[in-house]
Amino acid sequence: MRLTRGAVLVIAAYIGVQMISDIASLQVVTVFGLALDAGTFIYPISFTLRDLAHRILGKRMVRWVVAAAAAINALMAAYFYLVAALPINVEGGGRAEWAAILTPVWRITAASILAELISELVDTEMYALYVRRFRDRHIWGRVVLSNAVSIPVDSLLFAFIAFYGLFPSDIVMQIFYGNVLIKFAVTLVSIPMIYLGKGEGSDLE
Repeated sequence: MRLTRGAVLVIAAYIGVQMISDIASLQVVTVFGLALDAGTFIYPISFTLRDLAHRILGKRMVRWVVAAAAAINALMAAYFYLVAALPINVEGGGRAEWAAILTPVWRITAASILAELISELVDTEMYALYVRRFRDRHIWGRVVLSNAVSIPVDSLLFAFIAFYGLFPSDIVMQIFYGNVLIKFAVTLVSIPMIYLGKGEGSDLE
């Protein structure tokens, strides 16, 4: 299958959003009284981008895109760890703060990558299920249904793998609920993105 410029841009945006959200997730912030990892505000866009990639590329190809994004995020975390372990050259402009900020917290990193991989594959299956039922009707519903299932899966896996045992249970649940609320809000805003692409392959294959 020949990739169009649009398909390449969607794949690049999807992987880029995942990388940015993984880096941002190293910081926990408070918004409207809710404890949230900072990746929460941008990561939901990746679900809609995945849906758009699914519409353009088809199910089989988008699975490879999801797997590639997970592998790239794992390599990014490993490389950050390697760079942080190297001696700092202060005279050349090296800064200890770099390591303090970007050295991966492995539990959070593992939680992010595992939650992303599983939830994005769940998103893929729910999207395909919707297409089987409605075909080309109500395309917006593909985003709503797939994200309605994948967002809670992603948020639950991330919150409990990353923070259970480190924070009190009520804080972990607050992170979970906050993630779900923010991600659903971003999903609603991102729905029009699904109309940017036209199906070039099979949505089901």
